[in-house]
Amino acid sequence: MQRNVGRIDVFSDPAHIARALADLFSNCAQTALGDRGAFYVALAGGSTPRAAYELLAAQPLVDAISWSDVFVYFGDERCVFPDDPRSNYRMAQDAFLSTVPIPPKNVHRMPGELPPKDGAGQYAQAIRADLGDMPQFDLVMLGIGKDGHTASLFPGTDPTTDDAALVRATYSEETGTDRLSITPRVINNARTVVICAEGIEKAPAVAAAREGDYDPTKTPVQIVSPINGELIWLLDRLAAGMLKHK
Repeated sequence: MQRNVGRIDVFSDPAHIARALADLFSNCAQTALGDRGAFYVALAGGSTPRAAYELLAAQPLVDAISWSDVFVYFGDERCVFPDDPRSNYRMAQDAFLSTVPIPPKNVHRMPGELPPKDGAGQYAQAIRADLGDMPQFDLVMLGIGKDGHTASLFPGTDPTTDDAALVRATYSEETGTDRLSITPRVINNARTVVICAEGIEKAPAVAAAREGDYDPTKTPVQIVSPINGELIWLLDRLAAGMLKHK
C-alpha cells in the first residue's frame, strides 16, 4: 500500500504555526459538528500546541465552536499524576480546557498515575466504549521529536507493537520516564492528522521522516499514514530547512 505522506505547509515562525493549528482545530470541529453532531479530537503536548490551545480559548475562535459537543482525548501522556507540571493533561487544562465551556465529562485524560500497563488498558477501554474497536477521531494532533518519535512511540521498537490494543505503555530512554501512547491503528484511522515541528533541531528528523529510507523502527513518525484521511505537516522554515522537496 502506498504511503500517505501528506502535504507540507511552511510558516515563518512558531507563532504562525500555532495560528494555523488553532484554525485547523476550529475548522475540523465545525465540519464534524455539522456532519455528525460531535467532534472527537486527540490532543498533543508541546509548546506549539499550547500556543494553539490558548488561541482557541480566546476570541474569535472560542465562540466558533460548540464546546458541549467536543470530546477531548490525548495521544500520549507521561506516567505522572494529572497535576504534575510534566503532564500533557495539565498543560491542556491550564491552556484552554479550564476556561472554554466544555463539560468536564467530555474530557478524557490518560490515567498516568496508574501502573503503565494498567493505565494503557483502562484508556483503551475508554476509547473502545466511545468509538469502538476501530476508533475514528476527527483530528489527531502530533509532534515529532529530534529522534523521529511521535506521540510516545520511540525508536528501537516497531511502532505497530500491540497495535490492536489501541493504547500501549512505552518508555522514553531520553527522559527516563514511562509513557502511554495511542498506537498507529488509532492514528491512521483518523479523518485528519496534523504533525507540527519548529526549530532547526527538528530539521534532521523531519528530513528523515519525509525523505529518508522507510524504517519506522528507526524513525517512528514514518508510520503515520492515514488510511482514508488527510495528513498535514505544519513546519516553520527552520524545521523544513533540510527538505529537498517542500
